[in-house]
Amino acid sequence: MISKKEARLRRARKTRAKIAELKVPRLTVHRTNCHIYAQVISGTGNRVLAAASTLEKEVRGQIANGGNVEAARLIGKLIAERALSKGLTSVAFDRSGFKYHGRVKALAEAAREAGLKF
Repeated sequence: MISKKEARLRRARKTRAKIAELKVPRLTVHRTNCHIYAQVISGTGNRVLAAASTLEKEVRGQIANGGNVEAARLIGKLIAERALSKGLTSVAFDRSGFKYHGRVKALAEAAREAGLKF
């Protein structure tokens, strides 16, 4: 029987293959029960151009819990600001096989509101 994690990674593989064809930077999201992480990875897939997570010291001071929608919104805003400061305006959204719902959706919408296009 296939585990929940293996099923998620299988779903993620198809999206990543499509994004790789486009050769555009991708905004990838990973979530755990306690934290959420976001990275902007180069079009070739070999370099992290910007990163933000609820593990960072300045973020932990602003939020009580890293595993909620409020924290995801903050990370979305932060990753967009960091990507824009590097000159990236347009990315492909890689939800890593997670449903576009709840924290993943909150992060994506906050990044769009902060000026990132995808």
